[in-house]
Amino acid sequence: MILLLDSAGCHTEPGLRVREGIRLVYMPPYTPELQPAEHLWRLVDEPIVNRHFDRLNEVQKRIEQRCRDLEADSKTVRDNTLFH
Repeated sequence: MILLLDSAGCHTEPGLRVREGIRLVYMPPYTPELQPAEHLWRLVDEPIVNRHFDRLNEVQKRIEQRCRDLEADSKTVRDNTLFH
């Protein structure tokens, strides 16, 4: 099994023991074209940024709705993830 990881500090652990049959492969530091979903986070977060919610359930509902909206808006998703 090959597990592809980004190079974020929180995703690395010095001396990490990996089971036999698993190979960790780290992506180069900045490669957005290899991870197009990274560009969707700002779109998903848009309805909750700089807002206050009294309950976690409210945040979840807002994000779920945003994901449904994005699923229906293939042009926006394509424009933010389609690279050369």
